[in-house]
Amino acid sequence: MKNLKQNLFDLTGQVAIITGGTGLLGKQHAEAIASAGGIPVLADISLNGNLPAKSEWNERFGKSACAIQVDITQPKSVRALLAHVLNRYNRIDILINNAANNPKMEDKSEKEFSRLEFFPLTQWESDLAVGLTGSFLCSQIIGSEMARRKKGVIINVASDLALIAPDQRLYRRDGLPEEHQPVKPITYSIVKTGLIGLTRYLATYWADCGVRVNAISPGGVYNGQPDEFVNKLNNLIPLGRMARLNEYQGAILFLCSDASSYMTGANLIVDGGRSCW
Repeated sequence: MKNLKQNLFDLTGQVAIITGGTGLLGKQHAEAIASAGGIPVLADISLNGNLPAKSEWNERFGKSACAIQVDITQPKSVRALLAHVLNRYNRIDILINNAANNPKMEDKSEKEFSRLEFFPLTQWESDLAVGLTGSFLCSQIIGSEMARRKKGVIINVASDLALIAPDQRLYRRDGLPEEHQPVKPITYSIVKTGLIGLTRYLATYWADCGVRVNAISPGGVYNGQPDEFVNKLNNLIPLGRMARLNEYQGAILFLCSDASSYMTGANLIVDGGRSCW
């Protein structure tokens, strides 16, 4: 007989769709699923160059895992994703809404375009389309299938910046006039805050259908950022450091598994204590 720990965190045979699955954290989420016996489906708009070789793939994600190209801003594409997964595995148990834009302002010759005063409407629309509309569509289409089957888990990946405003002092550069100072774009806060609202809505909407919906609000992950930025941010975090790349795997596994079976509509904050200050 399995012990309590094994029972609670066991995902054997469960199929998990992870949007933004080939990104930095998406692959970490997939590893967490696979480590508990689950089958991760790495769904992303771009697969080329973002996936490991077959030998590494099997080690990280398991032989049953797959990667599927999808545009989550398009209902037809999301429906095709669901059909592909059901045809291949005949089930869907977990959806992790992880995809988000990482806007890159290429033209900075006149003004810093990340600033509110100059932020392009096209970038606003694109960021919300992926981060919010995409999460809505995946929840609507894939979550409805879970509700029909009376069982499922949805996790929305929010951020500590859904709870606190970005500290724009982190991004300041000496010697630049105010209109050239970079800032965290407004869309990041809007999208991540919206995901928590989506979480509460879906959790209550599908509570009687066996579908649990929670959010996770991670803090910043260290990924080779400049020392000056890292030192500034570390001073804002009670634990004194950014997260390691794999430090959200335990929280993801907890939210996906029966270890959190009496938890829905919640936002799990994993930010080293930053939002406490």
